[in-house]
Amino acid sequence: MNTRSIRFRLTAWYAGLLALLLLLFGGSTWFGLAHYLHRSLSEGLARQAQQIGENFLVDVKTSGDRYVADEINEHYSPEQNDHFIRVTRADGSVLYLSGTPLNQGFDPTQVSAAPLALSRASTREEHLPSGSELLIYSLPYTARDGSQFVIENGASDDSIENVLRGLLLTLTIALPVVITVAVAGGYWIMRRALRPLDEIASGAERITSHNLGERLPVTPSGDEVERLSLSLNRMIERLDESFQYIRRFTADASHELRTPLTVLRGELEAMAQRPRLAAEVRDTIGSSLEETERLARIVESLLAISRLDAGEAHMERIRFDLTELTGTTVEQMRLLAEDRNIALKYEANSDVTIEGDQARIKQVIVNLVDNAIKYTPEGGTVKVMVGLENNRAVLRVEDNGTGIPAAALPHLFERFYRVDKARSRQLGGTGLGLAIVKSIVTAHGGQVTVESTENKGSQLLVELPCAVPRSERVD
Repeated sequence: MNTRSIRFRLTAWYAGLLALLLLLFGGSTWFGLAHYLHRSLSEGLARQAQQIGENFLVDVKTSGDRYVADEINEHYSPEQNDHFIRVTRADGSVLYLSGTPLNQGFDPTQVSAAPLALSRASTREEHLPSGSELLIYSLPYTARDGSQFVIENGASDDSIENVLRGLLLTLTIALPVVITVAVAGGYWIMRRALRPLDEIASGAERITSHNLGERLPVTPSGDEVERLSLSLNRMIERLDESFQYIRRFTADASHELRTPLTVLRGELEAMAQRPRLAAEVRDTIGSSLEETERLARIVESLLAISRLDAGEAHMERIRFDLTELTGTTVEQMRLLAEDRNIALKYEANSDVTIEGDQARIKQVIVNLVDNAIKYTPEGGTVKVMVGLENNRAVLRVEDNGTGIPAAALPHLFERFYRVDKARSRQLGGTGLGLAIVKSIVTAHGGQVTVESTENKGSQLLVELPCAVPRSERVD
């Protein structure tokens, strides 16, 4: 998973924000419920204490202490309900004290008494040996005869703690599940939402200067993604127009230069044939002829590249044996290699049949082998190999020459690019040979790559689609 992708970052932010909100919600729910339960218990204890005073203690002198105790036991059953009730007179004597509750949670006789001089109702907490707390509401009460009492009504908070523990357990289990499901759903939604961007990126990767007529997919969603696709398509359209203009200009300029160069070459050759020319003039004419020939080759190469890139070059599509064509071409160039004392080797591990323009493919072989011979020192070796790899025809040209600097590799197939400009000019190079190779290979649906180590040699690899067997053709 790419941690820098928009999908991952959006999911991470969404998960973090969701987890924070759920934690805040769970915490506020827990604290709110705890406060509500404690307040409800406190209010219930206060209400019961008030009822004890108004219903049972108001005429205690007439009804008697026994009546008060019986009524409290009958109406509130403190032992069964795990409650604590105590009624104390002003002199400190206890009128009523509830018994030990059924859960044995506390001993009523060990609960400290409220101050006898209590002026107003109050609430306190008593810490029990079991670790829980006993919430006690103390109410000062005056009977009709003026007798002063303190009514204490209490209950353990065990029930509240049980509820809160249950809620905490529920939140502990539910929140991770909710967050996991929400994050998974969010990631799936974001993946669907960002899928058009992946399609745009894939489409953009396929578009090069040779297929600017293609366009990126447009999802009619009316959102920013659609606007981005349309904007990029308009940009590609403008680039296509610019490239077409450059190609037309190059082709037209190259075509227009051919005639004056031909005339100039003819006039220079005619001048060179005149008798009684001074040696200096004859040398100057010879040098001019060499430069004219070089300029003519550049013009022809530019015209060929422009036509290939524009798809206007005439190419015959025939089936032929690449192994045989390469072997014949290598043999024809063996004398050139021998003149430079370079060993030219050829290997072919199988017959390779491709479909295309045989003359153009031969031009590729000639340019690659000639380039390898030029930049291999005397006593070196140039090896040419043809074979099948991954159901594709492969032409590999290796040498142990000067190699190519790493900084120059990305520019090797650019027009007029030369690694060593001085030496290339000395060897008659124009910087267009590899550019022509790439244009021809691309026009045949293939690709050309280079690997090189400086001072150790280079390897140029041409991959071309194999010819479809006639039995598999669909007419």
